Amino acid sequence: MSAPLELALAGERLQLLAERAVFLPERGTLLVADAHVGKAVSFRALGVPVPRGTTTETLQRLGRLVEATGAEHVVFLGDFLHSARSLAPATLSSLARWRDAHSHLNLSLVRGNHDLRAGDPPAAFGIDMFDEPMRLGGLALCHHPQVVDGAYVLAGHWHPCVGVGGRAHDRLRLPCYWLGSETLRPIGVLPAFGAFTGMHPIERNSGDRVFVVAENRVAELRCRTG
Repeated sequence: MSAPLELALAGERLQLLAERAVFLPERGTLLVADAHVGKAVSFRALGVPVPRGTTTETLQRLGRLVEATGAEHVVFLGDFLHSARSLAPATLSSLARWRDAHSHLNLSLVRGNHDLRAGDPPAAFGIDMFDEPMRLGGLALCHHPQVVDGAYVLAGHWHPCVGVGGRAHDRLRLPCYWLGSETLRPIGVLPAFGAFTGMHPIERNSGDRVFVVAENRVAELRCRTG
């Protein structure tokens, strides 16, 4: 795991990880948005040829991150499963093996729009289910970016990215953390964690801070981008 970028929000110390997740060291808690487990198998079930092995890649990355951080609790900020088709036997088998290897972990899922369509994961996986917001100290953990009174929201859903360098037709798109001001717009959006997810460009507001993920590190982007 590369060195994290640390900052404070709502009285909590956050580590922004190049692996596209947030670690709360004082709480031993890892926040992961938009894993979209089983997305590829969902597409193949519809006859769309897409790469194989993306669920395995996502779970392996998550396992390495749990080990590197020493996390005791993982909170999925919505869209853990992509669709009901994600409950294919091979995907469930991969999930079961991962869960068995990390049986000590507390797992929580804040339901997102894809989770509502997919249904809750099987109870055997031992995942505690929450409707948004899930309160954690001064934070409100959500899937959809939204205002929650008296809290700073950390969410997913938008798969944020920014374009950097070059002209419009050849700009590089990079995943990013998009953090609003605590006083102006107390909402932060995490990049999508899953290995097979799209990205959507953001439009920065006054007071926003944007942290791009590139070359195994997280760096603040201070200039405006399109």
